[in-house]
Amino acid sequence: KGAVSTDDLRQIKTQVELSNTYHLHVRPGDEIVKKMGGLHRFMNWDKPILTDSGGFQVMSLTGLRKLTEEGVTFSSHVDGKKFFLSPEESMKIQHKLDSNITMCLDECVKLPAPYETVKKSVEMSMRWAKRSREAFIDRDGYGIFGIQQGGDYEDLRGWSAEQLKNIGFDGY
Repeated sequence: KGAVSTDDLRQIKTQVELSNTYHLHVRPGDEIVKKMGGLHRFMNWDKPILTDSGGFQVMSLTGLRKLTEEGVTFSSHVDGKKFFLSPEESMKIQHKLDSNITMCLDECVKLPAPYETVKKSVEMSMRWAKRSREAFIDRDGYGIFGIQQGGDYEDLRGWSAEQLKNIGFDGY
């Protein structure tokens, strides 16, 4: 959101810049960023860029979204316009942004939460992780990372880690 300038990031020796997929999709729009040459040119940034998947907004914008197995329908916090974010769509958006480190779409549960709620969320997140991996466009210098889930439950975090390892990501 422009809180820190590119010059400031260089001055503090930032190695990787994090950008928010949801917010960039809503404003200015991933198509605009793509037409401008991707985030690197858009920001005048010559180092790696990591984009989140939009998964945090699944939790933080609970009142503005509808969650299903297929994905999430959001009402934009800016203008109320509806849009759908699936694992496949998240990968397309992050590709248009020209992100070096793409994160798979997941559901981030607000904690504390009951075990069964977290378990259902982790199971869906792992299905979404597989769909994200399948939709990712492999190319040199780019990678997709899996996101471990499980909240406060050690067994669910362990299961999540194993599932992600079995899917096969470039990082975790």
